[in-house]
Amino acid sequence: MNQPGTAAPAAAKALPLPAARTEWMLRAVLVGERIDTRGLGAAAGATTTPVILQASEGGVAFVFRYGVVVLAGFDAVAERRMLDSLRDRIVAPEETPTTEEVAVVLNGEENDAGTATGAVVLRDAPLESLQIVANVLSKSVVLAHQEIAIAAALDRIEPFVFQLRDRGGVVTRGSALLRQVGHVLSAMQRMAVRVEAEDKPDLLWDHPQLERLHARLTDDYEIVERSRALGRKLTLINESVTSLLQVVDTRRALRLEWAIILLIAFEILLTLYELFIRRAH
Repeated sequence: MNQPGTAAPAAAKALPLPAARTEWMLRAVLVGERIDTRGLGAAAGATTTPVILQASEGGVAFVFRYGVVVLAGFDAVAERRMLDSLRDRIVAPEETPTTEEVAVVLNGEENDAGTATGAVVLRDAPLESLQIVANVLSKSVVLAHQEIAIAAALDRIEPFVFQLRDRGGVVTRGSALLRQVGHVLSAMQRMAVRVEAEDKPDLLWDHPQLERLHARLTDDYEIVERSRALGRKLTLINESVTSLLQVVDTRRALRLEWAIILLIAFEILLTLYELFIRRAH
């Protein structure tokens, strides 16, 4: 599944993280609609949600099946090499990947003067703590991508909604409207249930001491609030699209009714004409 000449990254289940104070940049990249993680690192016993990979340079990658790779401790060259190694596993790659990043301090102190503003401080450096940060960051980048897609979908249907409000109908060719509706439905299909943002990671069952870290990060990134706001917007888009399609169907039905009425009128006129002609003869 890997590219020719590209070595597969190793599973990092038992990766020893730095023992001294270390600052890493965690970068989440939404690379596609889905990543096929079957067999990825399985030989070394890696977990499946997410798969954890170790790069030869020492960085750690968390690969989520819903299309996100979170890279920790990578420079630009190593990041590109890691993403290239996963390219054949990506379903529906993004032309312009959505990214999000956060600084993480391993073995740091909360009041450390050298800590960057907004950095996540982990007092110890277990892989599980880093995985919790990666999990929340991966959901945040998916939500950011969905927010952009929903805004674009609303922009597409907004002119037709305004026409319906101001003129009582949609003043455009039916095919043009249907094309725009098709774009909206395609966007909704790609967004639908890619990730359950409000679900807690399974890791918390085995490590309940990480519950506070997960809750704090979830609040910081407003995961629940953003997820519910997206749900409301999806409902609005669905109702708007349904109403517009009903308008199109009603207009087509009205045209069909008028065509039938005209045909009946023509038949009546033809019958009357034939009657008059016969009387004249």
